[in-house]
Amino acid sequence: MATLDSKIPEGPLKDKWTNHKNKINLVNPANKRLIDVIVVGTGLAGGAAAASLAEMGYNVKAFCYQDSPRRAHSIAAQGGINAAKNYQNDGDSTYRLFYDTVKGGDYRAREANVYRLAEVSANIIDQCVAQGVPFAREYGGLLDNRSFGGVLVSRTFYAKGQTGQQLLLGAYSALSRQIGKGKVQMFGRHEMLDLVVIDGKARGIIARNMITGELERHSAHAVIVASGGYGNVFFLSTNAMGSNVTAAWKIHKKGAYFANPCYTQIHPTCIPRSGDHQSKLTLMSESLRNDGRIWVPKKMEDVLAIREGKLKPTQIKDEDRDYYLERRYPAFGNLVPRDVASRAAKERCDAGYGVNQTGEAVYLDFKSAIHRYGKEKALVEGIENPSEAEIIKLGEQVVEAKYGNLFQMYYKITDENPYKTPMKIYPAVHYTMGGIWVDYNLMTTIPGCYAAGEANFSDHGANRLGASALMQGLADGYFVLPYTVGDYLANEIRTGRISTDLPEFVAAEKSVQDQIDKLMNIKGTKSVDHFHKQLGKVMWDKVGMARNEQGLKEAMEEIRKIREEFWKDVRIPGVANGLNPELEKAGRVADFLELGELFAKDALHRTESCGGHFREESVELDGPQQGEAKRDDANFTYVAAWEWTGDPKDSNLHKEELKFENIELKQRSYK
Repeated sequence: MATLDSKIPEGPLKDKWTNHKNKINLVNPANKRLIDVIVVGTGLAGGAAAASLAEMGYNVKAFCYQDSPRRAHSIAAQGGINAAKNYQNDGDSTYRLFYDTVKGGDYRAREANVYRLAEVSANIIDQCVAQGVPFAREYGGLLDNRSFGGVLVSRTFYAKGQTGQQLLLGAYSALSRQIGKGKVQMFGRHEMLDLVVIDGKARGIIARNMITGELERHSAHAVIVASGGYGNVFFLSTNAMGSNVTAAWKIHKKGAYFANPCYTQIHPTCIPRSGDHQSKLTLMSESLRNDGRIWVPKKMEDVLAIREGKLKPTQIKDEDRDYYLERRYPAFGNLVPRDVASRAAKERCDAGYGVNQTGEAVYLDFKSAIHRYGKEKALVEGIENPSEAEIIKLGEQVVEAKYGNLFQMYYKITDENPYKTPMKIYPAVHYTMGGIWVDYNLMTTIPGCYAAGEANFSDHGANRLGASALMQGLADGYFVLPYTVGDYLANEIRTGRISTDLPEFVAAEKSVQDQIDKLMNIKGTKSVDHFHKQLGKVMWDKVGMARNEQGLKEAMEEIRKIREEFWKDVRIPGVANGLNPELEKAGRVADFLELGELFAKDALHRTESCGGHFREESVELDGPQQGEAKRDDANFTYVAAWEWTGDPKDSNLHKEELKFENIELKQRSYK
């Protein structure tokens, strides 16, 4: 059985990464040409890793299910990327970023990994600027920063509201250079469907060509899985429709432990759902909470009048508005962490103050910001005694420069002008902090198999701070894996090419083919989406923003029944040996139906509340923190890493105890 050795280096926290790099094994340039590496996923983590390893001289094969690496879901990260450069001179530092990240994750992350992330963050910005990423700049020419939830400083670098897209274009350009040089073989429209393990080591993958349906064997000396998160287990989420857990789940079933699956982030700033017909939700960047104020009406009669169309939100006076985040959390106001903001929105809506037809929406209002910016710009431009109309016009110009594409996107989706009327928002499933367990080197419990970016559990604890996903993805790809993978590969220089005719490859391919045949031969009566929606409803209702023991036990039973029905009655049209999107979806939903049960099992065993995991039985009952999540540090200060045994309900729990030597464990407070 694999053991949970996190391989955290000895020594002071600030020296761990430097000392580790100084002592790890290296591969000389001539030997790198003899070593093959597979990278699954070409978002920020995978794209950066593939480009970096190829630049170093390794032979890289990169795989993505999209037609181009440019379509990776990393483009959807809008608001920015964190880095402790302290350009604003407002007290930021590596330690402050480290502290905010550990606190924001509700003290459920590994100190050493988080400090390394904070340490390399500044290098990421320099790397991206060198690639030509068009970060916003302030008047003096330095890169501009804005604030995000859970922090009291401005450390988020951004490119309008399309930061993820611009960063991905930077990584894609680096990747394309290596493709052009022949150091990266790019396999678009290929989906990894199994990991090949030989003598205990990851030695390759089985991939399906999604155009022809052909199964392919690919060998390598190391495999890196950077395939993103599993938020689509809820069906409705902010993730792209194709985002899935399959690559991570396949390595889990081959021996990689799955850590903290119940740590899933509900993002507070999403466009509310409009009905059961929807297949995904749209994220409005958290950066909007810098200038937008969140509120609901104080009076129930105003709420009802708004729902009936008799009253507009702009007609409600300021004193009749409940700016509930500013009321409950005066120190952080609208910039509390995502889990706190989401639960607060749910509490107001559950109390009956939701402002749309479904009762599941609150307002995000830019009126105050428009006035503030308008007055400031009028002074700068020397306009004396500007009229109200001039102030609004000038203020809207400033807001448009900062958030214009986000406002345009909202208008196109809702047909409401957010410059003139407040946006409606509601929490939705977004990012998954849980994922494949990895050690300090980002290696899973399978030697030679690594997990990076959102696919691993590594850096965010029970809740991710905004703008940290891009930071972790690029840190893993550009600045961690190039060192740690080399440390492992130094012992592989005599291995030579790995044949794909070995029995393990034959068996893995047969296993994949058998599953495809089984799915195609069911010939049931219900679509794949029918089962996915059923799963998503159970997950949202009983494993969503709030969880309790009874609901979680019911969820496990219901998911098991849905899974059994799926394997009896799913209908997949078309053929297996060609383009078949329904077959692709079926394989992914089959994995979600197993993950969903493990997810609920993990949430059931963790009887505390922490970060994105809120147990109704674990709430502060009195004192200044009344109503807030209540952690149980005596019993749950550990990573829950689950070992596959053949059935989700029988998965074995392994614990990695978390030690806090540099930060005091205490109740989070944003009041």
